[in-house]
Amino acid sequence: MISPARQIAFDILRKVHDGGYASDLLLQRSAQLDSRDAGLASEIVFGCLRYQAQLDYLIARRVPRAPAIEVLIALRMGIYQLRYLDRIPPHAAVGESVELVKRLGRAPSAGLVNAILRKTDRTPVPWPDRATQLSTPAWLLEKWDRQFGRDTTDQMTAAFLQPAQTYIASTGRIQDIGAQSIVPLLHLQPGQTFLDLCAAPGNKTAQAIEFGVRAIACDIHLHRLRQMRDLNCSLVVLDGAQPLPFRVKFDRILIDAPCSGTGTLARNPEIKWRLKPSDLADLHAKQVALVRQALQHLCPGGRLVYSTCSLEKEENELVIQEIPAAWQITERLPGLNPGDGFFAAVTGI
Repeated sequence: MISPARQIAFDILRKVHDGGYASDLLLQRSAQLDSRDAGLASEIVFGCLRYQAQLDYLIARRVPRAPAIEVLIALRMGIYQLRYLDRIPPHAAVGESVELVKRLGRAPSAGLVNAILRKTDRTPVPWPDRATQLSTPAWLLEKWDRQFGRDTTDQMTAAFLQPAQTYIASTGRIQDIGAQSIVPLLHLQPGQTFLDLCAAPGNKTAQAIEFGVRAIACDIHLHRLRQMRDLNCSLVVLDGAQPLPFRVKFDRILIDAPCSGTGTLARNPEIKWRLKPSDLADLHAKQVALVRQALQHLCPGGRLVYSTCSLEKEENELVIQEIPAAWQITERLPGLNPGDGFFAAVTGI
């Protein structure tokens, strides 16, 4: 037998490999589980993604050739449970990992999985390099070392290996404490016109509405805006990087821009394995276009906030450097500040 938690964790990790997002998939699949199984599935999924570099190093020491992805995922799951989780019986971690591989019709590989897991223990391992020890791509570590310094980088990456804390906003929604810090920068007042240019899933819009503003929430994806139908605001589908269809100007504008999300690696660890340096140039161009379009619709004396949950200069300082305006910058760094990493720049102060 395979427990529902391990089967769902395996299925989700397979879909994450194909481009899915762990948090979304867990939300969909965990509804059918009791709380204990849901917790174990989440622990295995996020643990395997956070510690992927360490797990793959331990596997590579004993497997001469890279195994098929299904076998690799089963090995990661088994090793993670054996080395990192205290309350998992070893026979369950080993036996169910082997059974997962058997059910895929890979009987020869099942023997390999069994042999490797039975040799797995908690003996300290001398990791071959810093990237493996911190389970972070080497190019990101080098980039952050240059930007923040090695000590700060070590603190951030250590924070990313820990489970993300859950925070509840005044709206009653789950919202990271760093994300909650952005809307107050707008200095909202009742009756003001407010444009949220990249609004979905609506947490910051809901936070702004509490101040009594007249809000318009926009997003490029209709299906994401539909999640905001319960909010007291107008909803508009548009691409904010293109000329905006509004004849009026707004007192307050928020651009919570689409970004790499590198400040959220504790809750979205798959990002670090997908992101490529070339992605940052594409994001930068989109972000600059968003700010330029939005500024054309800001009232004289109005206030605009540009924010990301990214740590990357290409998406933060280098974006606003292209926009001639007086900017005031605030930044939150994981491991140094509670919650996710965030960048915000305010103009119109």
